[in-house]
Order: sequence, then structure tokens, then C-alpha cells
Amino acid sequence: MGALPEVQPMQQEQSKKHPPGLYLLFFTELWERFSYYGMRGLLILYLTTELVSGGLGFDKGVAMLIYGFFTGTVYFTPILGGMLSDRFLGKRLAITIGGVTMAIGNFILFAINTKLGLYIGLLLLIIGNGFFKPNISTLVGQLYSPNDKRKDAAFTIFYMGINFGALFAPLVCGYLAEKYFATTINGVVHYGFRYGFLAASIGMIIGQLIFNLFGNRYLGDIGKKPTGKKVTTNTAVKAKTPLTKREKQRTAVILILTCFIVFFWAGFEQAGSSLTLYTDKFVDKSIGGWTMPTSWFQSLNPFFIIVLAPVLSALWMKLSNSKRGDLPIPVKMALGMILLGLGFVVLIPTVMHTGSDEQHVLHKANLLVIVLTYFLHTLGELCLSPIGLSMVSKLAPVRFASLLMGVWLSGTGLANYLAGALAAYTESLGYLEIFTLIGAINIGFGFILLLLSRKIVAMMSLE
Repeated sequence: MGALPEVQPMQQEQSKKHPPGLYLLFFTELWERFSYYGMRGLLILYLTTELVSGGLGFDKGVAMLIYGFFTGTVYFTPILGGMLSDRFLGKRLAITIGGVTMAIGNFILFAINTKLGLYIGLLLLIIGNGFFKPNISTLVGQLYSPNDKRKDAAFTIFYMGINFGALFAPLVCGYLAEKYFATTINGVVHYGFRYGFLAASIGMIIGQLIFNLFGNRYLGDIGKKPTGKKVTTNTAVKAKTPLTKREKQRTAVILILTCFIVFFWAGFEQAGSSLTLYTDKFVDKSIGGWTMPTSWFQSLNPFFIIVLAPVLSALWMKLSNSKRGDLPIPVKMALGMILLGLGFVVLIPTVMHTGSDEQHVLHKANLLVIVLTYFLHTLGELCLSPIGLSMVSKLAPVRFASLLMGVWLSGTGLANYLAGALAAYTESLGYLEIFTLIGAINIGFGFILLLLSRKIVAMMSLE
């Protein structure tokens, strides 16, 4: 039966418990996200900090474009990584190649503190993510049969792994860079950004050790063989067989929803650029005489996810077992977009109070406003991102599973390019105009997706 037997060994359709392989992938992703978010939490500060203070001294507009290019490209390379793993490598080998490459990339950022070192390190991180990202998400889906009711809950649990890593990464890497290894010489603070990158590299290595030591025990043969490779006559015939009408409709749904998520992630990814710079300059970060490192605000989103993910996971399970059934996937995603938009709406009166002039900051914002923004953004993310990963694993034709996961992630990549461009415009337009625009667009497109939800559900044809 070609690629289908790969899906079956770990399935436990009648069990309410999740297979142990889910938790192995949880911890593998945890450490990969520790590496990524540890580096990401420092990147914009590293780019904009002056050379004398341990940074690279880029202009803020240029720095935000570089940030957007990096965070965008890491979501495009999964298309190529997905194709190579489907056809030649297999998902398990691709994950290992990606993890090792990313560990080296972060080590380069630690060892070579120049613009050349930056470009080499970011290039390796981009390439490594292309192999890692689409394949580990696809492996989660292959632990379950296509219509297993536990799948949305499983991806929400997996999403917690992402955010455990993302929670501790800015705390550890940010503390090392902005506090522990920061020194003051003749009144000039020199930050230890390189040691934050070193911690990110070590985290990636730990994740790969866990994955390779326990993979055979908890995953069996899942992900070892390429799903698109022509191994047998039946497989060759299946590879040449055109997609059925149902498969074409489901693929179309993935592409349609990918277009919508571009607007969501373009707003969400302001967290690492414009929101970070706004927090750094316009938010009162002092608590009882102690000043919180700016990078620590990056931990708010993963903290809220860890708290809220079990609640929403239980809610999805309860709804799926009710008479009315679970909320349709497009409805959940529309709610996610609206919630993200509201997160920017609450910032509008605050920005009107503080202004956007970094040279003359007359009033600083209460940090609780930023906390509320991240809370609403997190609720939106939980309604959209893990549900989207689950949706792709359900709808994608088996032989194109990793490729279409890469396509889904490429929507996030395009969004990051857009996010970087929008953040760069805060220099000329101001924070008020940019935050208002992003909020309005997401709320508007959220309601459009709600109106289209019945048609999209009919095209999904999951039953």
C-alpha cells in the first residue's frame, strides 16, 4: 500500500491517551524552539545596539528589514525541505540534518561577532529550519489516523512543547546577554549577546540528542522512509496517479487558508520587531526599583500558551464529543484573527498617550498594557496555529504531506517579510498608524473568513 503502512504503527484509535511518540516530539520541538526564540529574542537588539556596546550598529529601519527577511525566509525553506524529505531523505533524517545545521548557525553567531558572521549564521539557521520544521509537524500527524478525534488536541499539546522552549529561551538567553555577561566600562554598557547565541546552540544540541536516542523506541519506523519515493510498483502507480477531486478540494482549502494566515502572522510577528522596540523605549519596565530586560517580554506569549493551551485543548475535545460538534476549523481561525486585531486595538490609546518620538519620551506606558496585548495575541494564536497544523495533516494527500506543510509554513514566511516592512515604516509613519492598520486588517479579514466558513467546510469534506 505504498506510504500508508507508515501511519499505522503508533495509532491507538480507541484509546483516550496519546501515544508516547507525541511527547518525544514535544521535547524535541521544545529544545528547537528554545534555540530559535532565544536567538530571535536578542536579534533585533543585537542588530540595533551600537558596536561599542556589543551590537552591530544597524539603522533601525535596516535592522527590521533584516529581521523580517530572516524570520520570513525560515518559513519558505520548509517547502524545499519538505520536498527532499518526501522524495529522498525521510522525515527523521531531515529533522537531524536540520537540527545540526541550526546548532552550527547559532555557534557561528557566538564565535564571529561581525556582519559576515551574522550573515553566515542566519543562512545556516534558515537552511536548517527548512529541513526541521515541516517534518516534525508532519510526524505528529502521522501518529494518528486521518479522522482521529484526538488530533486537534494532540497538536495543541505539541504546541505547548514549542512554547515551553519559547518561554525559557528569552529568560535564559536574555539574562545572559543583558545582565550576566553585560559589563560597564567608562560608563558604556557592553552586552553579552554572543553568550545568548551560545546558549541557543547548546539547546539545539540537547534536542537532537533526545530525538536520536529515543526515536526508535517511541516512534518505531514512522518517518524513516521517504513517503514519495518509488519503492514498489504500487507506490510508483500511486505517485503517478492524478489527485482525486476530493484531494484537489482539500489542497485548495490549504492554499485558501494560507492566504488568510499571512495577515495574522504579519501582525503577530511585530512581537520581535516593532513591539520589542516600542517596549524598549516607551514602556516603564521597572518593578520595585529593578528593571526587567526588554527581551523578557518575549516570554509572555509562551507563558500564556502554556497556561491556556490545556484549557483550549480540553474545550476542543469536549466540543468534538458534544451533539453540535466542534467549531469548524475556519471559524476557529477567524476568531484567532479577530483576537489578534483586538490586541492591537488596546494599544491605540496607549500609543496616543506616549507618542512615537524616541528622542522625547514624555510619558511611559504601564507594562500591563503590553501584557494584555500579548494575552489577546496568544488566544488568537491558539485558535489559529495548532489548528492549522492539524488541518494540514488531515487534508494533505499523503505523498505531498511534508510539501504542503511547507506551503502552509511559507504563508508565515511571506507574513514575516510583510511584518518587517511594516515595522520599518514605524520610523516614518509612527507606531499609532502601524498598530491601527494591523488591527483593522485582521479584524476585517477575520469577519470575511467567518462569512466564507461554510463554503470552506464543504470543500474540506472530511467525512
